[in-house]
Amino acid sequence: MAKPWSWKASDFWDGNDGLWNSFIVQVGTPPQDFRVLPSILEQSVWIPHPQGCTPDDPRDCPYDRGVLPFQGTNNTGFQANESSSWDLIGLYRLSWYGEQMGYYGNGQFGFDNVALSDNSDALELPHQVVAAIADKSFFLGQFGLGPKPSNFTTFNEPIPNYMATLVSEEKIPSMSFAYTAGAHYRDKAHASLVLGGHDENRYEPSELSFKMNADNVRPLQVGLQNILAENTLRGAVSLLPSSTYHLIDSTVPHIWLPDDAIDEFVSAFGLEYDKSTELYLVNDTIHEELLQRKPTVTFVIGESSTEGMGLTQNIELPYTALDLQAGYPFYENKTVNYFPIRRAVNSTQHTIGRVFLQESCVIVDWERQNFTVAQARFDSLTEESLVPILSKTDDVSSNGTTTDEEARETQNSGLEAGAIVGIVVGVVLFALIGIGGWLYLRKRKSKKAPAALTTDEKHDDPSTKATLYPASGSELESSRMINEMPSDREPSEADGVAKWGRFSLQEAPTAPLGGMHGRSELSDSFRRSELDDNSRAEVAGDERHRHELPTNDWQR
Repeated sequence: MAKPWSWKASDFWDGNDGLWNSFIVQVGTPPQDFRVLPSILEQSVWIPHPQGCTPDDPRDCPYDRGVLPFQGTNNTGFQANESSSWDLIGLYRLSWYGEQMGYYGNGQFGFDNVALSDNSDALELPHQVVAAIADKSFFLGQFGLGPKPSNFTTFNEPIPNYMATLVSEEKIPSMSFAYTAGAHYRDKAHASLVLGGHDENRYEPSELSFKMNADNVRPLQVGLQNILAENTLRGAVSLLPSSTYHLIDSTVPHIWLPDDAIDEFVSAFGLEYDKSTELYLVNDTIHEELLQRKPTVTFVIGESSTEGMGLTQNIELPYTALDLQAGYPFYENKTVNYFPIRRAVNSTQHTIGRVFLQESCVIVDWERQNFTVAQARFDSLTEESLVPILSKTDDVSSNGTTTDEEARETQNSGLEAGAIVGIVVGVVLFALIGIGGWLYLRKRKSKKAPAALTTDEKHDDPSTKATLYPASGSELESSRMINEMPSDREPSEADGVAKWGRFSLQEAPTAPLGGMHGRSELSDSFRRSELDDNSRAEVAGDERHRHELPTNDWQR
């Protein structure tokens, strides 16, 4: 049986918005090396394109974006013409979710060989979906941990993602993972990313398990019941006037909050808003005072957004986790202290980003549609204790016995099946009794009036009616998910479909790569990266990526 695989982190890499623990991917034949960050929501591999850095950019731009030397010389980005295994697909939009957050751009998509890590134990797969990106919104490349297949033509030809292929080739036990982002401020405590399981040495046990959100665009949604801070400029305070639903996603670094919460953070930490970059800065005087005070910020999360409702999990972040520096392209050739909060335009942008995962570990089981968020541990960094998360298709555990979790699922499934059978039998008996009664009455009536049926009587004849069948499992699931949708957002076309659907990429045949630098409001203050000299980057329409019902009916 396949075992979980621990992807060893490389070193900490200073992107444009913080110091993050990166991972190495190799793309192409011969392999080209890139530093990437894990992305919970995306499902493909993104690496920088050579035209992502222009002559106006600093000399080290490609290296800063995670492009490592290739064949002994500095590389400028993915050299598709140097890879004998590259198979071009075309130019497509990168991410509908990214556009929601103000991250715009296209990718040059194709198939190529991809290896995770540059070590001898690397996981390598041929013919995987890869996107070369020029847009600086995503400064470093990314590796998608999401479950959805990609579609470039029709929904009849889904392309499995890297994780799904690893499972089908029995390289990992399931499409699950556990991730904690690492903490440079804790003696460079490295990140942990386990595919097909989790490392129980990297988190404190938690009693709370979350069901995934019905909207498969925001699967890892939690109720943010409160944010508590101590030792701030105002002492001990609550920073969340109104509880909300928030998405946890490592694709973005910041924490996106409503206006009233932003105002509380600004007051408690003495922040200054920079309109040109939309970042919240910390001047040198305040910075030194906060370092002396050593504030802590605690996020109180639960399945419900109502404070005090149900089980909750506290995740505590020290100020050092929130003490980030922004560089190019936000600020030219300098580093500026900033606080990683962003003002959300509406509830669709409420997101808890990568900064939160420095002090927490998220364990995601896509098949069972649940996840756990636990406080990260840093006392056993040199020892791993990997625990597999088996696929739902595996009936028994690795030692040949049914696990407690599997037994509960089997028992519940049996009860549900029995209940369904009972209902069906009852309906059939009721229908037979009804039909028998109707035939009896009709026979008596025919003795009194043997004339042909009138028009009205024909409408009552069962042989002239459309047959009504019970709703299918997927239809019932759709109805249930719509009813459970959080009340703080409007329905979307993703509601009422299976919990994980397919991801469709819209073609952008005339648009060069490029886009804005990750802001919720568009402005002209940032330069776009371009693939040619004649046109500016465009997004191919506003239409949201479609999500269709997958063949598997995953149950919570």
